[in-house]
Amino acid sequence: MNLRITADGDERDINEIFEMLKEYNLKSREESENVPLGIYYEDENNGKLAGLTGETFGNWLCVHYLFVSEKLRGKGVGSELLNAAESEAKRRGCKYAFVDTFSFQAPEFYKKHGYNEVFTLENYPYTGKRHYYTKELI
Repeated sequence: MNLRITADGDERDINEIFEMLKEYNLKSREESENVPLGIYYEDENNGKLAGLTGETFGNWLCVHYLFVSEKLRGKGVGSELLNAAESEAKRRGCKYAFVDTFSFQAPEFYKKHGYNEVFTLENYPYTGKRHYYTKELI
C-alpha cells in the first residue's frame, strides 16, 4: 500500500472515491431517488439573472445554491425561487427542506421563510459561521 497526499483536486481521484462511496451507500441505505431541481430567471438571451439549484431526495428538498443578481435583490425574486422550490418539492412528496448558508449570506432570509437553525459551524473557515437550517413543508 502507498499513502499519497495531494493538493491538486484531481477530478479522476475525486470521482473514483465518490463512485466507491456511492456503491457502498446504495447497498446500505434505504431506497430513495435523487431528482435534480433547477429554477432560473433568465434574460432574453438566456443569461442567468437568478436561480436555485438542488435536489429532492426521499422526504427532503435539499437546496444547494440560491443566487439573485444584485440588480434584482430586494424585489422578492429570492422568495419566489424558494417558494417555487418548496412547492415543487411538496408535489414530489417531500415533507422537509434543508439548506446551509454562511453568516454573510442569508441567515435572516431563511429564518423569515420559516427555516429553523439546527446547527452552526463556528469559526468557519476562520472567523465566520456556517448555518444549517431545516423546515417542515406543510
